[in-house]
Amino acid sequence: MPPERCAYALARYSRSPDSIRQSLDWVRQHDAQQFLEHYYFQYGHASIADLGHLVLCFEGISELAAVEIEDEPLWDGQARSSRYQDFAQAGFIVPPELVTDVDRARYAQSAQALLEGYRRVHQAVQELLRERYPKSADMDAAVYQRTIRARAFDVARYLLFLGVPTNVGQITSIRTLEKQIRRLKASPYQELRELAEEIAAACNRPPDLQWAAAAPAEPLAPTLARHTSTDSYLEATTKDLAEWAQQNLPPLPRPQPELVDVLRPEDPVADVVATLLYPVTHYSYRQLYSLARQWSSRQRNEVLDLATRHRRSRDELLRAFRGAPYVIDLTVDIGAYRDLHRHRRCHQFRQPYSTAWGYEIPMWIREVGLATVYHEALDQAYATIEQLPALGRDYLLPFATRIRALFKMDFAELDYICRLRTSPKGHFSYRRIAWEMKQKFERLEPELGRLIQATPPEVEDLLTR
Repeated sequence: MPPERCAYALARYSRSPDSIRQSLDWVRQHDAQQFLEHYYFQYGHASIADLGHLVLCFEGISELAAVEIEDEPLWDGQARSSRYQDFAQAGFIVPPELVTDVDRARYAQSAQALLEGYRRVHQAVQELLRERYPKSADMDAAVYQRTIRARAFDVARYLLFLGVPTNVGQITSIRTLEKQIRRLKASPYQELRELAEEIAAACNRPPDLQWAAAAPAEPLAPTLARHTSTDSYLEATTKDLAEWAQQNLPPLPRPQPELVDVLRPEDPVADVVATLLYPVTHYSYRQLYSLARQWSSRQRNEVLDLATRHRRSRDELLRAFRGAPYVIDLTVDIGAYRDLHRHRRCHQFRQPYSTAWGYEIPMWIREVGLATVYHEALDQAYATIEQLPALGRDYLLPFATRIRALFKMDFAELDYICRLRTSPKGHFSYRRIAWEMKQKFERLEPELGRLIQATPPEVEDLLTR
């Protein structure tokens, strides 16, 4: 069914004694737009927009854009896998923020070096894995080849970067889609603002692809997907908080951060204040939370007032006002972050992309004797990044780059992540992270931590996928 007609039919359940069969017959004979205008816009029954769902596919977008598109709690989708697909011939996207020929040439040179390193590492790791882990007699040859290839991609992916093109398919309700469009329009990245405009335009025209080719095509969501202006609350507040942090936060030490830091905040106001400041600084959550606990009510209210002063009647509070009993502060490579970012039953926050924390060096790089190639490609990329303008430079960040991200969750989600992400079939990077989460949590909450059944990183089975 067209999404809006589906929403119309289901909405009649609360306003009519009719069965769904009767409702569908009604919808066939009446104008959905008139009904939706009346209840959705005049009475503000926004839940009606939850009843219509759309499938959208984004093709040839950057990995940077994919991360932002997926950053919705109520989101379902899949992206092109760096484990099962070869990115060697994919090329790269030149961000629109790079406007001079000099910057574009610098970017292209470093991007080509990263992709060449990716090709060399993948080939070398495949050869080493075949040598060390020969196929058993009972294993299918095609399965063996796919498994070796995938494990080699796990290592090579560290040399991919946020400017490589990818595809994303998503299924969302119309209400979630509206929020996504508004959030993307507030992005500092031009690519994302342009994608937001494309999504909004797609809602007002018939679908590009239909399963039943002979069926009459209707616009996807011309009525319900109407509130799609820029999220000015998010945009203005992010700017204000960044300025406040720059002007008011004291200089704090910046030691090399821990891989995982697990906390149980006891002061809910300090937790909100710290979380509001986390995405606009490079400080750890623990540092910000400790500061917020020491501040007077006046200081904390300054931050809270900044976070709400641009809010209008239709605006939801910022994500930072949501909470959970446990806070996980991670400093992880971008590749692992992409994997962990897919967990929806938690509240997530990421700090600005940066080269400040260096990059990861997988063990297999040394094993295949390509450490020099690896370092040269990454160091060249980092040197180029320093020469490129803000925002455009982020597209050149390799997946090996360490970034900081905050996850708030309850015990059930923490248990799920630790069990799932320590499995021997998983990527070695997030296996180490999830194991460290379990270890740190068990020290914090021994009664609950002992219940988590996780697999130590040293337990390996490279031929399991």
